[in-house]
Amino acid sequence: MRPKILTVDDSKTVRVIIQNAFKHYDCEIFEACNGVEGLALASRENPDLILLDVTMPVMDGIEMLCKLKANAVLKAIPVLMLTAEGGRENVLRIAKIGVRDYVVKPFKEEVLVQKVGRIIDLKSITDAPAKIKSIFDPATILVVEDKPIIIAQIQEGFRHTPWQVRSVATAGEAIDLCAGETVDLVMVSLSLPDDAAFTLFRMLRASLKTKYTPIMAIVVKTDAAAQQHALQVGFTAIATKPLDLVDLEAKAAKAMHLDTSQRYFHTAPDLLVLKLPDNCTPALIGEISDQLKLKVADAVNSGINRAVFDLNEVRSLDMGHIKLLLTAMQICRDLALQFALVGSGNVLKDSQNYEDTRAWQFYSSMEEARASFQKTEEAAPAPEAPAAPPDAVTAPEPVAAAAG
Repeated sequence: MRPKILTVDDSKTVRVIIQNAFKHYDCEIFEACNGVEGLALASRENPDLILLDVTMPVMDGIEMLCKLKANAVLKAIPVLMLTAEGGRENVLRIAKIGVRDYVVKPFKEEVLVQKVGRIIDLKSITDAPAKIKSIFDPATILVVEDKPIIIAQIQEGFRHTPWQVRSVATAGEAIDLCAGETVDLVMVSLSLPDDAAFTLFRMLRASLKTKYTPIMAIVVKTDAAAQQHALQVGFTAIATKPLDLVDLEAKAAKAMHLDTSQRYFHTAPDLLVLKLPDNCTPALIGEISDQLKLKVADAVNSGINRAVFDLNEVRSLDMGHIKLLLTAMQICRDLALQFALVGSGNVLKDSQNYEDTRAWQFYSSMEEARASFQKTEEAAPAPEAPAAPPDAVTAPEPVAAAAG
Protein backbone atom coordinates (compact mmCIF):
# COMPACT_ATOMS: atom_id res chain seq x y z
CA MET A 1 0.00 0.00 0.00
CA ARG A 2 1.33 3.43 -0.92
CA PRO A 3 2.36 5.51 2.10
CA LYS A 4 0.40 8.67 2.84
CA ILE A 5 2.11 11.91 3.85
CA LEU A 6 0.10 14.79 5.28
CA THR A 7 1.73 18.22 5.08
CA VAL A 8 0.25 20.91 7.32
CA ASP A 9 1.63 24.36 6.52
CA ASP A 10 0.08 27.75 5.87
CA SER A 11 2.67 28.50 3.16
CA LYS A 12 1.57 27.47 -0.33
CA THR A 13 5.18 27.72 -1.44
CA VAL A 14 6.31 25.18 1.14
CA ARG A 15 3.49 22.82 0.18
CA VAL A 16 4.50 23.03 -3.49
CA ILE A 17 8.14 22.35 -2.57
CA ILE A 18 7.07 19.28 -0.61
CA GLN A 19 4.94 18.04 -3.50
CA ASN A 20 7.92 18.45 -5.82
CA ALA A 21 10.32 16.75 -3.39
CA PHE A 22 8.30 13.53 -3.44
CA LYS A 23 7.18 13.49 -7.07
CA HIS A 24 9.64 10.70 -7.89
CA TYR A 25 8.38 8.48 -5.06
CA ASP A 26 5.32 6.27 -4.92
CA CYS A 27 3.39 8.02 -2.15
CA GLU A 28 0.28 10.17 -1.69
CA ILE A 29 0.58 13.76 -0.49
CA PHE A 30 -2.31 15.45 1.32
CA GLU A 31 -2.29 19.16 2.20
CA ALA A 32 -3.77 21.32 4.93
CA CYS A 33 -3.08 24.99 5.65
CA ASN A 34 -3.67 24.99 9.44
CA GLY A 35 -4.04 22.67 12.42
CA VAL A 36 -7.82 22.44 12.22
CA GLU A 37 -7.73 21.26 8.62
CA GLY A 38 -4.77 19.04 9.47
CA LEU A 39 -6.63 17.23 12.26
CA ALA A 40 -9.64 16.68 10.02
CA LEU A 41 -7.47 15.24 7.22
CA ALA A 42 -5.49 13.10 9.67
CA SER A 43 -8.74 11.60 11.01
CA ARG A 44 -10.03 10.91 7.52
CA GLU A 45 -6.86 9.64 5.80
CA ASN A 46 -4.86 8.16 8.71
CA PRO A 47 -1.52 9.16 7.14
CA ASP A 48 1.74 7.31 7.70
CA LEU A 49 3.57 10.59 8.45
CA ILE A 50 2.68 14.20 9.19
CA LEU A 51 4.93 17.09 8.18
CA LEU A 52 3.82 19.79 10.60
CA ASP A 53 4.66 23.49 10.55
CA VAL A 54 5.09 25.18 13.93
CA THR A 55 3.69 28.66 13.22
CA MET A 56 0.25 28.78 11.58
CA PRO A 57 -2.99 30.73 11.96
CA VAL A 58 -6.24 29.28 13.39
CA MET A 59 -4.41 26.40 15.12
CA ASP A 60 -0.63 26.25 15.24
CA GLY A 61 1.55 23.17 15.04
CA ILE A 62 2.10 22.80 18.78
CA GLU A 63 -1.62 22.78 19.55
CA MET A 64 -2.28 20.33 16.73
CA LEU A 65 0.54 18.10 17.97
CA CYS A 66 -0.98 18.05 21.49
CA LYS A 67 -4.39 17.12 20.10
CA LEU A 68 -2.86 14.39 17.94
CA LYS A 69 -1.13 12.82 20.92
CA ALA A 70 -4.32 13.03 22.99
CA ASN A 71 -6.25 11.09 20.32
CA ALA A 72 -6.13 7.32 20.80
CA VAL A 73 -6.40 6.68 17.05
CA LEU A 74 -3.95 9.34 15.83
CA LYS A 75 -1.31 9.42 18.55
CA ALA A 76 0.86 6.75 16.88
CA ILE A 77 1.31 8.74 13.64
CA PRO A 78 4.94 9.95 13.47
CA VAL A 79 5.35 13.71 13.20
CA LEU A 80 8.22 15.61 11.58
CA MET A 81 8.15 19.30 12.50
CA LEU A 82 9.01 22.11 10.08
CA THR A 83 10.35 25.23 11.72
CA ALA A 84 12.22 28.43 10.96
CA GLU A 85 15.78 28.73 12.25
CA GLY A 86 14.61 30.74 15.24
CA GLY A 87 12.14 28.01 16.23
CA ARG A 88 14.72 25.23 16.53
CA GLU A 89 14.95 25.50 20.35
CA ASN A 90 11.17 25.57 20.61
CA VAL A 91 10.92 22.30 18.70
CA LEU A 92 13.52 20.71 20.95
CA ARG A 93 11.51 21.79 24.00
CA ILE A 94 8.31 20.22 22.69
CA ALA A 95 10.02 17.07 21.42
CA LYS A 96 8.91 15.28 24.59
CA ILE A 97 5.33 15.59 23.35
CA GLY A 98 6.16 13.21 20.55
CA VAL A 99 8.12 14.67 17.63
CA ARG A 100 10.08 12.12 15.62
CA ASP A 101 12.39 14.68 13.96
CA TYR A 102 12.47 18.24 12.66
CA VAL A 103 13.65 20.20 9.59
CA VAL A 104 14.72 23.83 9.65
CA LYS A 105 13.37 26.14 6.91
CA PRO A 106 14.52 26.87 4.30
CA PHE A 107 15.41 23.25 3.60
CA LYS A 108 16.76 21.35 0.64
CA GLU A 109 14.42 18.81 -0.91
CA GLU A 110 16.98 16.02 -0.60
CA VAL A 111 17.35 16.67 3.14
CA LEU A 112 13.60 16.40 3.64
CA VAL A 113 13.41 13.21 1.57
CA GLN A 114 16.30 11.71 3.51
CA LYS A 115 14.67 12.40 6.89
CA VAL A 116 11.27 11.15 5.73
CA GLY A 117 12.93 8.02 4.33
CA ARG A 118 14.19 7.19 7.83
CA ILE A 119 10.62 7.17 9.13
CA ILE A 120 8.58 5.56 6.34
CA ASP A 121 9.46 3.29 3.43
CA LEU A 122 9.87 5.45 0.32
CA LYS A 123 9.97 3.61 -2.98
CA SER A 124 11.15 5.23 -6.19
CA ILE A 125 8.66 5.27 -9.03
CA THR A 126 11.07 3.14 -11.01
CA ASP A 127 13.92 0.94 -9.82
CA ALA A 128 16.10 1.94 -12.79
CA PRO A 129 16.48 5.37 -14.41
CA ALA A 130 14.29 5.71 -17.48
CA LYS A 131 16.17 5.93 -20.74
CA ILE A 132 16.20 9.50 -21.97
CA LYS A 133 14.26 9.75 -25.18
CA SER A 134 15.47 11.83 -28.07
CA ILE A 135 13.68 14.79 -29.61
CA PHE A 136 13.62 12.71 -32.79
CA ASP A 137 11.66 9.84 -31.20
CA PRO A 138 7.89 9.56 -31.76
CA ALA A 139 5.62 10.79 -28.97
CA THR A 140 1.87 11.16 -28.52
CA ILE A 141 0.53 14.49 -27.28
CA LEU A 142 -3.10 14.89 -26.25
CA VAL A 143 -4.53 18.41 -26.54
CA VAL A 144 -7.69 19.02 -24.53
CA GLU A 145 -9.13 22.21 -26.04
CA ASP A 146 -12.60 23.26 -27.15
CA LYS A 147 -11.33 25.85 -29.64
CA PRO A 148 -10.48 24.24 -33.00
CA ILE A 149 -8.23 27.13 -34.05
CA ILE A 150 -5.88 26.48 -31.10
CA ILE A 151 -5.73 22.78 -31.91
CA ALA A 152 -4.97 23.60 -35.55
CA GLN A 153 -2.15 25.96 -34.49
CA ILE A 154 -0.51 23.28 -32.33
CA GLN A 155 -0.85 20.59 -35.00
CA GLU A 156 0.66 22.88 -37.62
CA GLY A 157 3.42 24.07 -35.27
CA PHE A 158 4.43 20.50 -34.47
CA ARG A 159 4.14 19.20 -38.02
CA HIS A 160 7.93 19.13 -38.43
CA THR A 161 8.34 16.92 -35.34
CA PRO A 162 7.78 13.15 -35.05
CA TRP A 163 5.05 13.84 -32.49
CA GLN A 164 1.46 12.77 -33.05
CA VAL A 165 -1.02 15.36 -31.83
CA ARG A 166 -4.39 13.97 -30.72
CA SER A 167 -7.20 16.30 -29.67
CA VAL A 168 -10.46 16.17 -27.74
CA ALA A 169 -12.82 18.93 -26.64
CA THR A 170 -13.85 17.77 -23.16
CA ALA A 171 -12.33 16.36 -19.99
CA GLY A 172 -14.53 13.27 -20.27
CA GLU A 173 -13.21 12.47 -23.73
CA ALA A 174 -9.68 12.92 -22.44
CA ILE A 175 -10.23 10.43 -19.61
CA ASP A 176 -11.69 7.89 -22.05
CA LEU A 177 -8.78 8.30 -24.47
CA CYS A 178 -6.14 8.02 -21.74
CA ALA A 179 -7.81 4.88 -20.39
CA GLY A 180 -7.36 3.15 -23.72
CA GLU A 181 -4.12 4.66 -25.03
CA THR A 182 -0.75 5.74 -23.68
CA VAL A 183 0.05 9.42 -24.10
CA ASP A 184 3.39 11.09 -23.41
CA LEU A 185 2.04 14.56 -22.66
CA VAL A 186 -1.34 16.16 -21.98
CA MET A 187 -1.96 19.81 -22.85
CA VAL A 188 -5.19 21.12 -21.36
CA SER A 189 -6.83 24.52 -21.75
CA LEU A 190 -7.68 26.23 -18.48
CA SER A 191 -10.56 27.99 -20.27
CA LEU A 192 -12.63 24.79 -20.38
CA PRO A 193 -16.00 25.46 -18.68
CA ASP A 194 -16.73 24.64 -15.02
CA ASP A 195 -13.07 24.31 -14.01
CA ALA A 196 -12.93 21.12 -16.08
CA ALA A 197 -9.16 21.48 -16.56
CA PHE A 198 -8.50 21.16 -12.82
CA THR A 199 -10.99 18.31 -12.49
CA LEU A 200 -9.20 16.54 -15.34
CA PHE A 201 -5.82 17.16 -13.67
CA ARG A 202 -7.03 15.52 -10.44
CA MET A 203 -8.52 12.55 -12.28
CA LEU A 204 -5.35 11.96 -14.30
CA ARG A 205 -3.22 12.12 -11.18
CA ALA A 206 -5.56 9.68 -9.41
CA SER A 207 -5.15 7.07 -12.14
CA LEU A 208 -2.16 4.72 -11.95
CA LYS A 209 -1.82 4.87 -15.73
CA THR A 210 -1.48 8.66 -15.92
CA LYS A 211 -0.24 9.49 -12.42
CA TYR A 212 3.16 10.53 -13.74
CA THR A 213 2.19 11.75 -17.20
CA PRO A 214 3.33 15.39 -17.62
CA ILE A 215 0.42 17.82 -17.87
CA MET A 216 0.78 21.30 -19.36
CA ALA A 217 -1.71 24.10 -18.85
CA ILE A 218 -2.67 26.40 -21.74
CA VAL A 219 -3.95 29.72 -20.48
CA VAL A 220 -4.49 33.31 -21.61
CA LYS A 221 -1.35 35.33 -20.93
CA THR A 222 -3.18 37.95 -18.86
CA ASP A 223 -4.91 35.42 -16.55
CA ALA A 224 -2.30 35.47 -13.80
CA ALA A 225 -4.66 33.94 -11.22
CA ALA A 226 -5.26 30.82 -13.32
CA GLN A 227 -1.54 30.46 -13.99
CA GLN A 228 -0.75 30.68 -10.27
CA HIS A 229 -3.46 28.15 -9.44
CA ALA A 230 -2.11 25.73 -12.05
CA LEU A 231 1.39 25.95 -10.62
CA GLN A 232 0.11 25.46 -7.08
CA VAL A 233 -1.82 22.27 -7.88
CA GLY A 234 1.17 20.82 -9.74
CA PHE A 235 0.84 21.32 -13.51
CA THR A 236 4.18 20.45 -15.13
CA ALA A 237 4.41 23.66 -17.19
CA ILE A 238 2.41 26.67 -18.37
CA ALA A 239 1.99 27.82 -21.98
CA THR A 240 0.27 31.13 -22.64
CA LYS A 241 -2.03 32.33 -25.42
CA PRO A 242 -1.40 33.70 -27.96
CA LEU A 243 0.83 30.67 -28.46
CA ASP A 244 4.52 31.05 -29.24
CA LEU A 245 4.94 27.73 -31.03
CA VAL A 246 8.73 27.66 -30.72
CA ASP A 247 8.45 28.22 -26.98
CA LEU A 248 5.60 25.70 -26.75
CA GLU A 249 7.69 23.05 -28.46
CA ALA A 250 10.62 23.69 -26.11
CA LYS A 251 8.38 23.43 -23.05
CA ALA A 252 6.76 20.26 -24.37
CA ALA A 253 10.14 18.64 -24.97
CA LYS A 254 11.31 19.61 -21.48
CA ALA A 255 8.10 18.31 -19.90
CA MET A 256 8.61 14.94 -21.63
CA HIS A 257 12.30 14.86 -20.57
CA LEU A 258 13.46 14.61 -24.17
CA ASP A 259 17.10 15.00 -25.14
CA THR A 260 17.07 17.96 -27.54
CA SER A 261 20.83 18.25 -27.88
CA GLN A 262 20.90 16.31 -31.17
CA ARG A 263 19.18 19.24 -32.84
CA TYR A 264 22.10 21.54 -32.20
CA PHE A 265 25.14 19.34 -31.52
CA HIS A 266 26.70 16.66 -33.66
CA THR A 267 30.11 15.09 -33.83
CA ALA A 268 32.39 13.96 -36.63
CA PRO A 269 35.42 11.75 -35.95
CA ASP A 270 37.53 14.78 -35.03
CA LEU A 271 35.07 17.62 -34.55
CA LEU A 272 32.21 18.83 -32.32
CA VAL A 273 29.75 21.10 -34.13
CA LEU A 274 27.22 23.42 -32.50
CA LYS A 275 24.80 24.61 -35.18
CA LEU A 276 22.62 27.53 -34.09
CA PRO A 277 19.19 27.90 -35.72
CA ASP A 278 17.88 31.27 -36.81
CA ASN A 279 15.03 31.29 -34.30
CA CYS A 280 17.19 31.45 -31.18
CA THR A 281 14.56 32.43 -28.61
CA PRO A 282 15.64 33.05 -25.01
CA ALA A 283 14.18 29.65 -24.06
CA LEU A 284 16.12 27.90 -26.81
CA ILE A 285 19.36 29.67 -25.89
CA GLY A 286 18.85 28.63 -22.29
CA GLU A 287 18.26 25.06 -23.44
CA ILE A 288 21.51 25.00 -25.44
CA SER A 289 23.44 26.68 -22.60
CA ASP A 290 22.31 23.95 -20.21
CA GLN A 291 23.73 21.31 -22.57
CA LEU A 292 27.01 23.01 -23.47
CA LYS A 293 29.36 21.87 -20.73
CA LEU A 294 28.20 18.26 -20.88
CA LYS A 295 28.44 18.05 -24.69
CA VAL A 296 31.92 19.58 -24.77
CA ALA A 297 33.08 17.32 -21.94
CA ASP A 298 31.69 14.28 -23.76
CA ALA A 299 33.57 15.32 -26.90
CA VAL A 300 36.83 15.65 -24.98
CA ASN A 301 36.30 12.25 -23.35
CA SER A 302 35.86 10.69 -26.80
CA GLY A 303 39.13 12.18 -28.05
CA ILE A 304 37.81 15.22 -29.94
CA ASN A 305 39.86 18.40 -29.53
CA ARG A 306 38.19 20.77 -32.01
CA ALA A 307 34.85 22.60 -32.01
CA VAL A 308 33.04 24.67 -34.60
CA PHE A 309 30.23 27.09 -33.81
CA ASP A 310 28.13 27.27 -36.97
CA LEU A 311 26.03 30.43 -37.38
CA ASN A 312 25.28 30.08 -41.09
CA GLU A 313 21.52 29.91 -40.41
CA VAL A 314 21.63 32.97 -38.16
CA ARG A 315 20.56 36.06 -40.10
CA SER A 316 21.65 38.63 -37.52
CA LEU A 317 23.76 38.51 -34.38
CA ASP A 318 22.18 39.63 -31.10
CA MET A 319 23.10 39.61 -27.42
CA GLY A 320 21.53 36.20 -26.90
CA HIS A 321 23.87 34.64 -29.47
CA ILE A 322 26.83 36.55 -28.06
CA LYS A 323 26.33 35.45 -24.46
CA LEU A 324 25.89 31.86 -25.57
CA LEU A 325 29.04 31.92 -27.71
CA LEU A 326 31.13 33.61 -25.01
CA THR A 327 30.12 30.84 -22.64
CA ALA A 328 30.93 28.18 -25.25
CA MET A 329 34.34 29.71 -25.97
CA GLN A 330 35.25 29.81 -22.29
CA ILE A 331 34.27 26.15 -21.86
CA CYS A 332 36.48 25.27 -24.82
CA ARG A 333 39.39 27.19 -23.33
CA ASP A 334 38.90 25.49 -19.98
CA LEU A 335 38.98 22.08 -21.66
CA ALA A 336 41.76 22.92 -24.16
CA LEU A 337 39.65 22.65 -27.31
CA GLN A 338 40.48 24.60 -30.43
CA PHE A 339 37.43 26.38 -31.80
CA ALA A 340 36.37 28.33 -34.87
CA LEU A 341 33.36 30.36 -35.93
CA VAL A 342 31.44 29.88 -39.16
CA GLY A 343 29.00 32.54 -40.32
CA SER A 344 27.79 34.76 -43.11
CA GLY A 345 28.91 38.25 -44.01
CA ASN A 346 25.88 39.69 -42.21
CA VAL A 347 26.90 38.00 -38.98
CA LEU A 348 30.48 39.21 -39.38
CA LYS A 349 29.20 42.74 -39.96
CA ASP A 350 26.94 42.57 -36.89
CA SER A 351 29.87 41.42 -34.76
CA GLN A 352 31.60 44.74 -35.38
CA ASN A 353 28.81 46.52 -33.48
CA TYR A 354 29.71 45.01 -30.13
CA GLU A 355 32.88 45.58 -28.16
CA ASP A 356 33.13 41.95 -27.03
CA THR A 357 32.88 40.58 -30.58
CA ARG A 358 34.89 42.97 -32.75
CA ALA A 359 37.87 40.63 -32.71
CA TRP A 360 35.81 37.62 -33.71
CA GLN A 361 36.68 36.08 -37.06
CA PHE A 362 34.32 33.98 -39.14
CA TYR A 363 34.88 31.37 -41.83
CA SER A 364 32.34 31.05 -44.59
CA SER A 365 32.21 27.24 -44.54
CA MET A 366 33.01 24.18 -42.46
CA GLU A 367 35.78 23.32 -44.93
CA GLU A 368 37.53 26.64 -44.27
CA ALA A 369 37.16 26.14 -40.52
CA ARG A 370 38.74 22.68 -40.77
CA ALA A 371 41.56 24.09 -42.88
CA SER A 372 42.23 26.76 -40.26
CA PHE A 373 42.80 24.09 -37.62
CA GLN A 374 45.29 22.38 -39.91
CA LYS A 375 47.15 25.63 -40.56
CA THR A 376 47.32 26.41 -36.86
CA GLU A 377 48.78 23.01 -36.09
CA GLU A 378 51.30 23.23 -38.94
CA ALA A 379 52.39 26.69 -37.83
CA ALA A 380 52.94 25.60 -34.23
CA PRO A 381 56.66 24.86 -33.56
CA ALA A 382 57.40 21.28 -32.66
CA PRO A 383 58.43 21.02 -29.01
CA GLU A 384 61.90 19.73 -28.23
CA ALA A 385 60.55 17.59 -25.40
CA PRO A 386 57.08 16.52 -24.31
CA ALA A 387 55.33 19.54 -22.87
CA ALA A 388 51.93 21.08 -22.45
CA PRO A 389 50.49 22.38 -25.73
CA PRO A 390 51.29 26.05 -26.35
CA ASP A 391 48.65 28.66 -25.61
CA ALA A 392 48.10 29.26 -29.32
CA VAL A 393 46.78 25.70 -29.60
CA THR A 394 44.92 25.23 -26.36
CA ALA A 395 42.98 28.47 -26.39
CA PRO A 396 43.09 29.81 -29.93
CA GLU A 397 41.06 32.43 -31.58
CA PRO A 398 40.23 31.76 -35.25
CA VAL A 399 43.17 32.91 -37.28
CA ALA A 400 41.50 34.48 -40.29
CA ALA A 401 38.16 35.95 -41.26
CA ALA A 402 36.26 35.00 -44.36
CA ALA A 403 32.92 36.70 -44.85
CA GLY A 404 30.70 34.69 -47.14
